[in-house]
Amino acid sequence: MLKAELDRRVLLAAMAGLPLAACAHRIGAAGAGELGVATFNIWHDAGGQWPKRLPLLVTALRGADADVIALEEVLEDAGKGLPNQAIAIARELGYPEVHFVAPDPEGAPKRFGNAILTRLPVIEVARRKLEPLSDYRTAIRVRVKTGRGPVDVVAAHLAWQPEAAAVRAEQIADLLGWLPTDGTPLVVMGDFNAPLDDPGLAAMGPPRFTSALAPGAVPTTLNPARGHAPRVIDHIFADSAHFAIAVAKVIGSEPVDGEYPSDHFGVAARLIRR
Repeated sequence: MLKAELDRRVLLAAMAGLPLAACAHRIGAAGAGELGVATFNIWHDAGGQWPKRLPLLVTALRGADADVIALEEVLEDAGKGLPNQAIAIARELGYPEVHFVAPDPEGAPKRFGNAILTRLPVIEVARRKLEPLSDYRTAIRVRVKTGRGPVDVVAAHLAWQPEAAAVRAEQIADLLGWLPTDGTPLVVMGDFNAPLDDPGLAAMGPPRFTSALAPGAVPTTLNPARGHAPRVIDHIFADSAHFAIAVAKVIGSEPVDGEYPSDHFGVAARLIRR
């Protein structure tokens, strides 16, 4: 059955329609020393077109063939009858593990946060409200089992204001200080709301981390069709000591019948274990 770290009401609702065929774990390429990852800011229920956007997100993420997926701006809202969006995506993709974090308490009628979906066996899950708490940002860490041993994957979403580099730096420092120090290979991904040269992201650079998208590799991960100036702010950071980047790309950047999956594009990468 779907293993979602959510309140019981949402979990039972999601499980009711989930086919058993979706429940098998798959190590696949991760057992051969490769790890497929992807991140996508799904834009909650903005624009009121979630029923149209859901299949577009599913198609984009299915094409990424990721072992682990990070989602940002995930909403569940009982007031509008909207179940957790990460569960809906996982059901369509057939991913058996969904883990969610929000600053709102479990059982609250409305929760907004980040999620990790994976088709790999999960060893442990941890959640964090990032400092400064006044910015209401969160991170989630899921330790997954691969054929080459455990890997920690983190999803995060940082302060959005262009002038908030100091806040982003504080959030990243809090995040890195919270993570285990047992040498487990690490991948951190999400919407960092800043390009690679933002001072707030300095700790996510070399020598510790490698960005899956090299500087200048793509023009934007923000969707200009939704009024955004082009900027690359969605990132996958891989632990340089343990991973090399095989390939990375933007996903979900093309409209279907005039609709896009989100106001962001996703980022997908294949990582090779060193």
